[in-house]
Amino acid sequence: MKILFLDQSGKPGGAELCLIDIAKPYKDKCLVGLFADGSFRNLLEKNQIPVEVLTTQQIQVRKESSFAQGLGSLSQLIPLITKVVQRAKQFDVIYANTQKALVVGALASFFSRRPLVYHLHDILSPEHFSSTNRRIAVTLANRSASLVIANSEASKTAFIAAGGNSKIVEVVYNGFEPANFKVQESEIKQIKQELELEGQFIVGHFSRLAPWKGQHILIEALSQCPQEVTVILVGDALFGEQEYVQHLHQQVTKLGLENRVKFLGFRSEIPLLMTACDVVAHTSTAAEPFGRVIVEAMLCGKPVIAAKAGGAIELVEHGINGFLVIPGDVGELARVITNCFQEREKTVTIANNARTTASQRFDVTVINQQIAKLLNTTISN
Repeated sequence: MKILFLDQSGKPGGAELCLIDIAKPYKDKCLVGLFADGSFRNLLEKNQIPVEVLTTQQIQVRKESSFAQGLGSLSQLIPLITKVVQRAKQFDVIYANTQKALVVGALASFFSRRPLVYHLHDILSPEHFSSTNRRIAVTLANRSASLVIANSEASKTAFIAAGGNSKIVEVVYNGFEPANFKVQESEIKQIKQELELEGQFIVGHFSRLAPWKGQHILIEALSQCPQEVTVILVGDALFGEQEYVQHLHQQVTKLGLENRVKFLGFRSEIPLLMTACDVVAHTSTAAEPFGRVIVEAMLCGKPVIAAKAGGAIELVEHGINGFLVIPGDVGELARVITNCFQEREKTVTIANNARTTASQRFDVTVINQQIAKLLNTTISN
């Protein structure tokens, strides 16, 4: 099977990391077409996956865009659509990995007569998307896609609630390579020394610094935890959210936590840093469609304290392989962190359960087999 993958991003986010894993088995007979250049292209090349940057002109539509703004972007899409139609004729199926890719892919599918698959990595809700964007996504998927792959039951439910056709949507979770999350004890000791974290109970938070990711909630919760508890924030601001970063630094100073919060910025050695933690916190204030960080932490053998909403509910079994807390509830988050600190043996048991669960449920080989089966059925129909 020859697949033309489409993705709007030049930077690797969760959807893009997922695409790398899906494309790997097809790297001799696929092409990833990007709508922007950047480090994502480098990652694809590193994994020997054929890639082409199809346009360098930024598409001026965002998740909150209005109908008028959407119409205004159509003229700039015409050269891109023309190019995608030409490429699509050399492939068996078009695989749209993002919402902008769906718009281009739907039109290219019509003109090239190739089936379209849409991988839905989002919760199509008012918290994340304007009503115009939700309507466009659902209308195009219903009319053009032979298959919609949702990355969680939460994403599927939101898609159907927004008017999506329930007959074309299937849930397939993100896949992971468990071997990538094994770290040597000597490496952990070294990173703790470098970061001056020896003897601390480390709570890690791994995501971009943004208000809805809830770093401020974790910092406030930390002020209610024992002195030995330290927080590391791994990630940086994107999309002009520097104001929020300043707010976080001011919050740390105001609460007198300068020695207990470390801003590590963007880091590439995520499995190592996760393994160095005692607990990983996930504090999103809006429902996450899946929650890659949650699974990554589980594969590192770490208990996750996750916001009880969206895909997280499907990944974490409270008190068995992790913990679920009410989104935005500072007191509950502080209590669970403190319990993990005080009840170390119980925390280790939950961590071991987390690794076992994640290794079994989210193994990339099994996930890719599920996707291959769905793609074969789609093409044969």
